[in-house]
Amino acid sequence: MHLYQNQTLKIYNSLSGEKELFTPIHEGHVGMYVCGPTVYSNVHLGNCRTFMSFDMIYRYIKHLEYKVRYIRNITDAGHLTDDGNVDNDRFVKQSRLEKLEPMEVVQKYTVDFHKVLEMFNLLPPNIEPTATGHILEQIEITQKLIETGFAYVSNGSVYFDVLEYNNRGLNYGELSNRNIEELLANTRDLDGQDEKKNAADFALWKKASPAHIMRWSSPWGDGFPGWHLECTAMSTKYLGQRFDIHGGGMDLKFPHHECEIAQGKACNGTSPVNYWMHANMLTMNGQRMSKSTGNYILPMELFSGENNFFEKAFHPSVVRFCFLQAHYRSILDISNEGMLASEKGFNRLMEAVANLNDLQAGTESSLDIASWKTACYDAMNDDFNSPILIAQLFEAVRYINLMKEGKESLSTTDLETFKKAIHAFVFDVLGLQNENELSANNDKLEGVINMLIGMRNEARANKNWGLSDEIRDNLLELGIQLKDGKEGTTFSL
Repeated sequence: MHLYQNQTLKIYNSLSGEKELFTPIHEGHVGMYVCGPTVYSNVHLGNCRTFMSFDMIYRYIKHLEYKVRYIRNITDAGHLTDDGNVDNDRFVKQSRLEKLEPMEVVQKYTVDFHKVLEMFNLLPPNIEPTATGHILEQIEITQKLIETGFAYVSNGSVYFDVLEYNNRGLNYGELSNRNIEELLANTRDLDGQDEKKNAADFALWKKASPAHIMRWSSPWGDGFPGWHLECTAMSTKYLGQRFDIHGGGMDLKFPHHECEIAQGKACNGTSPVNYWMHANMLTMNGQRMSKSTGNYILPMELFSGENNFFEKAFHPSVVRFCFLQAHYRSILDISNEGMLASEKGFNRLMEAVANLNDLQAGTESSLDIASWKTACYDAMNDDFNSPILIAQLFEAVRYINLMKEGKESLSTTDLETFKKAIHAFVFDVLGLQNENELSANNDKLEGVINMLIGMRNEARANKNWGLSDEIRDNLLELGIQLKDGKEGTTFSL
């Protein structure tokens, strides 16, 4: 029997505004799509919080022994901002600023994104599709929407007809609780104002001006896809016309996810997603993070301590622990004091986990481990309530300290259950890493690399160039680059 069959997981569905019992479309299998980054700059801390929240959700669903297909996309196609000015295409703007081709910008910041998420110990998705790799699918969806009367061509661009959608008894605005009259009255009509039937209509395909660099051929001329269309194409290709979970930041609820629902219903005749999930925003020192106000910090600056907001560097696992102390649907505010407190809590938890190995079993149990374990699952089954789970883990810290002092005891069976549960929730579900173990592993890795460098130096001294090159190339395949200089050979990871 799979673990999920003994659990009752409830998920807050943004579409209904309620916690709902999770029932996957296909028993034992879960399809989950999360909107990924637009890779024109370094990933910011707020985005990291969203991806970390869904990593924790992914980890828990996997822990329940569901087979999960997790898709998180990369947006690497340029889009015009609301004013329709090609100079405001973020990729074009950044490519001019850095004197790089747009796809060089994409590669640079995709690598940065992966590096930061790896430091936060996020599991990679099963598939990470790119928008530019799915232009054909986006064109096919656009053609189908034109054929069914939900979209129209105007001056080489294609727009989704929001009023037509509602006139057919569908409900554009159902996710964000907006009505069509308000949308038509309040939508700013800037992008394609002379081309659209209604101000609320959104672009499926945009005609490229002569100055626009990122462009593809289509039945309507050279252009580029609409932002909302990309996620519809990628999610349905890999998860089907209807799948279980779609996640993203709260800021994507409208218009992005609203448009995805409309596109899915209009194209396939079914609502595309059963459970819509949204992670809330991250603030710093009580204010929204923004480059324009200077209240802004990159993840690497937090890890290195090279910033003006925090008095010291913080390990990525400490930052992760801090983030998970707030529920994913709550606004999280970070500060120097809060991060220092999280570091103390993290160290206390890791010290207790280390002490687990020294605990000796007694003849009988004086602690109710079964109830404690149930409370941990109850927390996570209540819409992934990581703060309550962490509170239960600190209750476990108290148990460990009492057992260490000889004031409480556990039988052999209960102690083994206790150890397995703590390791599962701390490392597998919350995704935390022990700093001391990481440092020890890094020291061991450095020792092995230096040993190989010594072997390579000996091979070079003996003019055994084949072995020398083999050591260098094998290390490079593992992401370890050797650099030969006047003062010897160094390496970088």
